Amino acid sequence: MSEPHEPQGSAPPQPGALRLGTRRSKLAMAQSGQVAEAVRRVTGRPVELVEITTYGDTSREHLAQIGGTGVFVTALRDALLRGEVDFAVHSLKDLPTTQPEDLVLAAVPPREDPRDVMVARDARKFADLPRGARIGTGSPRRMAQLNAYARTHGLDIRTVAIRGNVDTRIGYVHDGELDAVVLAAAGLNRIGRIDEVTDFLSVDTVLPAPGQGALAIECTAANADLIAALAELDDPHTRAAVTAERSLLAALEAGCSAPVGALADLPPLSAPLERGDGQADEQIVKEMRLRGVVGTTDGRTLVQSSTTGPVPGTHEQAVALGRELAAEMLAQGAAGLMGERAQ
Repeated sequence: MSEPHEPQGSAPPQPGALRLGTRRSKLAMAQSGQVAEAVRRVTGRPVELVEITTYGDTSREHLAQIGGTGVFVTALRDALLRGEVDFAVHSLKDLPTTQPEDLVLAAVPPREDPRDVMVARDARKFADLPRGARIGTGSPRRMAQLNAYARTHGLDIRTVAIRGNVDTRIGYVHDGELDAVVLAAAGLNRIGRIDEVTDFLSVDTVLPAPGQGALAIECTAANADLIAALAELDDPHTRAAVTAERSLLAALEAGCSAPVGALADLPPLSAPLERGDGQADEQIVKEMRLRGVVGTTDGRTLVQSSTTGPVPGTHEQAVALGRELAAEMLAQGAAGLMGERAQ
C-alpha cells in the first residue's frame, strides 16, 4: 500500500546536517527529538527533523481493518530510499518483521518501560473498575488479554475500539465517554504524561506488543559511515529481546495488528526494572525468557507459552528463540486465533 508523502519545504539543510525522518504526531516528534540529540552527541553534526505524513496518520479506519503492518512506516522508508532523509526513527512495534535489503536497522537504543498502562476515571485501577466499565483501546491484543483477565477474575468490562492520539484517547475518559483507556507506558513517558497513569498493568496480566517500548533507527544499507555512527546508540540486550519477539511474530505469520503479545526479558532484572531501579542493569544475567500469547478478542480462548534460554549472543540465536516458541504455540492452536494472517 503506498502512502501519501507530503513534500517538505524547499529550505536546504544546514551544512553537514543530518536529516531525520519522523512522523508528525506529538509522540513521534518527542521520541525523534530525543534520538536527534543522541545522534548530535555521537556524530558532532546538527540533526534536522523532517516531518512526514504516513497512511496510518491520515486514515480513520481501525488498524485491524487497514492491516496494521507498515501503515506508519512505508512513507518514512520511501523518503529514505529517495534520499530525502538520511535516517528515520520508528516505534519498533510498528515495523513489519521483514527487513528490506536496501535498508538497515542501524540501532535499537535502550528500551523504555514495555508495559501497558491504564488511565481511568476517579484514579481507579483495573481491578477496581465498576461493573460494565467501558475500556477503550485500538489493539486486538489488548482486548484479548483484558477480556481474558476479566473473565477469570470475575470482572465485568466492555472493550471499545478507538483510534486517535494520546490527547484524544485520554479525552474519552475525561469527558465520561469511557471509564478507562489502555496505552503504552513508553509513549506517556516520552511525552511527559506518565503521572496521568492510574494503573500499571503487569506483564503477567497483559503482555505487550512485540517490540513495545523500543525505537528503531533505520538508514540505507549503502551509508556505511552513518551505520557505524548510529551503532554507538545500539543496546545489545534490547536488540536481542526485540529480535526474539519479532521472530515469534514472524513465525506465527502475524502482522503488527494481530492479537499477539510477546516479551523477552532477563528474569532477574524484570522486577527491579519495572520499579525503576536504575542500577538493575549492572547485575550479570545469563538467561533470557521469552513469553508469548495469542487470543480471540473476546478473551474466551488464549494460547500462552514461554521458553527460556541463554541470552542470545547473535542475531541468529535471538531469531531461533522466537521460532522455538512460535512452533510450540502453533502446536497448541495459535494459528486459528489470529483471524487473517499476514501475507
